[in-house]
Amino acid sequence: MGSLIDNTNHISSTIKEMESYHVLRGRVNSIGFQPDEHLIPFLELAGFESAALIRTFDLRYDLIFALVERWRPETHTFHLPCRECCITLEDVAVQLRLPIEGNAVTGVSSISRPATLCYELLGRSPSEGKFASLRLSWLKANFEYLPSTVNEREVMQAVRAYIMHLVVPVR
Repeated sequence: MGSLIDNTNHISSTIKEMESYHVLRGRVNSIGFQPDEHLIPFLELAGFESAALIRTFDLRYDLIFALVERWRPETHTFHLPCRECCITLEDVAVQLRLPIEGNAVTGVSSISRPATLCYELLGRSPSEGKFASLRLSWLKANFEYLPSTVNEREVMQAVRAYIMHLVVPVR
């Protein structure tokens, strides 16, 4: 497959040749496990099938650096030789085939009984006592492998856990 850019005259080729000049360090967060085949139809119904099937990707730090050099935070745009470019939520949704319908979810939620809510949605809770947060490692440990005798309720719980694993940022 050919390259989308002409590397001979592109800023990224200059940066790539400068081996000792690495300002950016990449951090790739991946879910670490593939969804069970039972989850796929439900992920598709929820609009997450394409995002769930993304496994790995190559990061071109030279291209990322070139974009960072052209980013203008005051206008949230890239200033390119041809014109300004702004990446929108719709652009991301089109690339990942994610639905962006309904109201935006923002801010901090106050849940009176988080352990109870976790148990209702996932069928289990990480702790019986004080519930402070839900760790992604706990989701993976509890929902990576489904038993062979899984019922629909357990599949729905695993789908919820998988989607949480996809959308919750790692801190």
